[in-house]
Amino acid sequence: MKPLILITNDDGVNSRGIRHLARIAREFGDVIVMAPDHNASGVSTSITCTRPLRAFLVDEEPGITYYACDGTPADCVKMGHEHFCPRRPDLVLSGINYGSNASVNVVYSGTIGAVIEACLDGYPAIGFSLLTHSPSASFDGCTEAIRHIIHQVLESPLPEYTALNVNIPYLPAEQIKGIRVCRQAKAAWKDSLEKRIDPVGRPYWWMTGKFVCENPGEDTDQYLLGEGYVTAVPISPDFTDVTSISTLKNLES
Repeated sequence: MKPLILITNDDGVNSRGIRHLARIAREFGDVIVMAPDHNASGVSTSITCTRPLRAFLVDEEPGITYYACDGTPADCVKMGHEHFCPRRPDLVLSGINYGSNASVNVVYSGTIGAVIEACLDGYPAIGFSLLTHSPSASFDGCTEAIRHIIHQVLESPLPEYTALNVNIPYLPAEQIKGIRVCRQAKAAWKDSLEKRIDPVGRPYWWMTGKFVCENPGEDTDQYLLGEGYVTAVPISPDFTDVTSISTLKNLES
């Protein structure tokens, strides 16, 4: 039996990125897409719990069925595997996201929120992001890296409770140097809310800010992306900082 692959994103079901990812995934198995019916960027792992959810068929093509849900990316993972997949998925994919989800962006990303939800539900999961925000972006340069990673994960399952956050430089395929498994860089968004005044004199605040990378070590995603590598960072829903447990023993009583 061919693998069953569930795909979602945070840019919406009509995103060119999710269509491209679905067509790559179709080379490996049957594909069910369940994605938001709207742009849901920046919602992280949020779920809908104050209203009903709705889902509906959007499109079909050979080997792929597209559904939309009016919830978050994490909702889409739940909805997809519980109610629209004919059997348990063998793999959950999210993307292809427009823009980086490297370093601290992983905390805010709806693309990666879906990956974390899938991981919590016991599925091997991968999030893919391309380092461009252009709506007319070409996906040709990222195709082979995505194909390689999907193949490897299907052949050699990820460790339990571990997923992958994959970021891809926006370069022609021949300029991508390879794929590197690495750690997340330490970075932050500074001064992220800018106060403005509307035409009638009322204040409002607009999300903006400056991205500051505090630790661009050569073993980090930020550094390696800048060098032309695809980065794959292992991530987990377990937020425990195990390196600090012994240091904080003085808190115990």
